[in-house]
Amino acid sequence: QVQLVESGGGLVQAGGSLRLSCAASGIIFSINGMGWYRQAPGKQRELVATIPKSGNQIYADSVKDRFTVSRDNTKNTVYLQMNSLKPEDTAVYYCTAEIEINGAVRLWRTYWGQGTQVTVSS
Repeated sequence: QVQLVESGGGLVQAGGSLRLSCAASGIIFSINGMGWYRQAPGKQRELVATIPKSGNQIYADSVKDRFTVSRDNTKNTVYLQMNSLKPEDTAVYYCTAEIEINGAVRLWRTYWGQGTQVTVSS
């Protein structure tokens, strides 16, 4: 019933910017943490940034001072603003969210989006 849909990926030049969005929809009682992971060709999926409903954001060292994660709780949406992009940022970016799908029994699940491609050319 719950879906996460990413958007905003594309091809950009090194040094450029891109903003990713991820909207959650379906039967949602509440959302705890939201965030972004990425997977480059031949590499394991790695954390990019996460943001709790309340508190400071967490970033991978490789993107600190360049990326900013934010969320709009009224829209069940998480964003990733990416600035000063580098070729090594090229990857499929995946949205993730911890969602309570049944408030009566406190059932929580972690959901993943299908991914959006980000390609940075030099």
